[in-house]
Amino acid sequence: MSRFPSRSAICNFATPLPHPKELKKTSLDALLAAEILWDIEALLGRQSLKDLDLEALESAVRRQALRLAAHAVQQRLNADHSDGEQPHRRCGCGQLSRYAGRRAKTFESALGPLTLERAYYHCSVCSRGFCPRDRQLGLENTSLSPAVTRMVATVGALVSFEEGSQLLRELAGVPVNAKQVERAAEALGVEIGEDEKQDLTPVELPSLPPTLYLGVDGTGVPMRAEELKGRGGKQPDGSAKTREVKLCTVWSAEARDAQDRPMRDEGSVSYTAAIESAATLDTDQAPSAFTQRVLREALRRRFTQAQRTVVIGDGAPWIWNIAQELFPRAIQIVDRFHVKQTLSTVSKAVYGSDSPRAHQWARRRHDELDAGKFSDLLRAVRRHSSHSEEARKCFQYLHRNRDRMRYPYFETLGLCTSSGVVEAGCKVIVATRLKRAGMHWTLRGSNAIIALRCSHLSGRFQDFWERRSDARKAA
Repeated sequence: MSRFPSRSAICNFATPLPHPKELKKTSLDALLAAEILWDIEALLGRQSLKDLDLEALESAVRRQALRLAAHAVQQRLNADHSDGEQPHRRCGCGQLSRYAGRRAKTFESALGPLTLERAYYHCSVCSRGFCPRDRQLGLENTSLSPAVTRMVATVGALVSFEEGSQLLRELAGVPVNAKQVERAAEALGVEIGEDEKQDLTPVELPSLPPTLYLGVDGTGVPMRAEELKGRGGKQPDGSAKTREVKLCTVWSAEARDAQDRPMRDEGSVSYTAAIESAATLDTDQAPSAFTQRVLREALRRRFTQAQRTVVIGDGAPWIWNIAQELFPRAIQIVDRFHVKQTLSTVSKAVYGSDSPRAHQWARRRHDELDAGKFSDLLRAVRRHSSHSEEARKCFQYLHRNRDRMRYPYFETLGLCTSSGVVEAGCKVIVATRLKRAGMHWTLRGSNAIIALRCSHLSGRFQDFWERRSDARKAA
């Protein structure tokens, strides 16, 4: 007859349970179940349920269950010495290293601390040592288990490192200090950044949407002083406080709102971004780093395979240079909202910020823009260009991009004419995480966290994690 508690005993704490020490050797899961049930009965005792502190019970049982599981895993791994059976192993330098005993190291896991004893090999040529099991288990060059590393990646992508540390402790009971969160999240972000350059797997869809949009924009990120040396900026003294993150996003908009205007399709948005150059000289043999990034995203999203493609931007020349180079057949549209912002800036420069006339002038120009009365709009702006620098720059901006501002025509095609998705991307990818009060970034750190956020918010982190796991197994 089985000595283990029955299913009814699990639900009835009054049923006497055998002490785990009385159990003979059996399966790990059965032993753990018996240990946990014994502890629950001990915690409950004979007290009435009306006096039960359920939160305290939950926390105590969870801690005990994790402690028991950690002990069992640690015991099982330490009992296996197969990682030290070979007297010699090939070192990373190419030479043979020799077995030099077993070394213990404590790792922080989702179950709690694990002290693992691993075979250690030392190379006399490069004077370095390594533990083969660390690589096998995904513990190489870290004190965090793979599960904790994944948790750190999630909190590091979403909140500050200090807040991430608090969340890990509060929700998972894992003590990882803020500096560890920073190091681990940035290291994983660097890995994701490198993986993004290699993984060009096209998205798998039953069918492509008829129209795909690609938007490009930029936004500044506050940087540490050493990252800004020699760089010009918008400060009164000509210095810079930020560096520009350039963002590319791809989406579809087949859905329609109540006014029959195109809406972003749920789950269709993907992001890729970094602080990197979009400039290309005529003598350069390869496209700029950001141009290559845009091309990779277009390949992954099968952008050029869509029946109709649209590029939306704010009018910056570098955006249209990239669009013309990579997607010469795409329809180019200047974000309508950005044009209206520019016209409003002119109105304030000409008539004053608080002037009712400024509001009226801007409203008329907006209406002309919406109605396609572009000649009237140009004349109205040009009238002030001789005495207003803002008006002069706006006139040049409008004249240069007039073919990209044919909004009534674009509406007849059923197209988006504003880059709300891109603007939202700048906020969700960059601003909400990297532009909080007191934050100043290194180039490596900012690009790592941006890569991490793009991966999470584009729904690609799981694919990356599986590739990472497969690569470790293959190695």
